[in-house]
Amino acid sequence: MELADIRERLEIRRAAIAGSVFDDVDMTGAAFTNARLAAASFADADMSGARFGDVNLSGASIENANMTGMTINGVTVSALFAAYEAAGKG
Repeated sequence: MELADIRERLEIRRAAIAGSVFDDVDMTGAAFTNARLAAASFADADMSGARFGDVNLSGASIENANMTGMTINGVTVSALFAAYEAAGKG
């Protein structure tokens, strides 16, 4: 199924969307709860303010991302990178 040029709020429940492609989408403030997105692809997506809870990110890859203010378990990603570099890993 293809959705294009949608300008409305979507509620997707009990859907299998693994392997889906999200390209040039505004997902500002979106909430992903109990979402199974295995092999999904996000490109040119604005996910600022999005919330992910109880997620499995094993094997996930993030590239060319603006992570300003992003936190993981309450710790900013910039602090995690700084600690990594200070430990001589970077």
